[in-house]
Amino acid sequence: MSDASEAPAVRELRLVVTADDYEEALRFYRDVLGLPERAAFSSPDGRVTLLDAGRATLELTDPNHAAFIDDVEVGRRVAGPVRVAFQVDDSTAATARLAAAGAEVVAEPTRTPWNSLNARLQAPGALQLTLFEELGEQED
Repeated sequence: MSDASEAPAVRELRLVVTADDYEEALRFYRDVLGLPERAAFSSPDGRVTLLDAGRATLELTDPNHAAFIDDVEVGRRVAGPVRVAFQVDDSTAATARLAAAGAEVVAEPTRTPWNSLNARLQAPGALQLTLFEELGEQED
């Protein structure tokens, strides 16, 4: 553990996705999901676009908890070792918008035990996505 006065060793989390259909993936994540473009670079060696996804966290889970999350969100084990989760304001509307743009809905928005509304989609770039909407404090 580092001293609180030290600067963090990591400044940014960058998830790098290699998409066979670059244009489709760019359209989906930038234009449909709404991730703002921070930078784009092109050369004879290829293209890359950096999209701003807001605050980043790295969520580590063991296989048992990953299976539990899949069971809650989908009803069965479906995710591979990497799943990307995006917090959205309205998971129902975002799910419909992404499905209309070509994502496969694996599971419609479902209320979770941790009081969020989560949907699961298979998206361009071979990524499985969770869209989650925080519902606020649960009433007892």
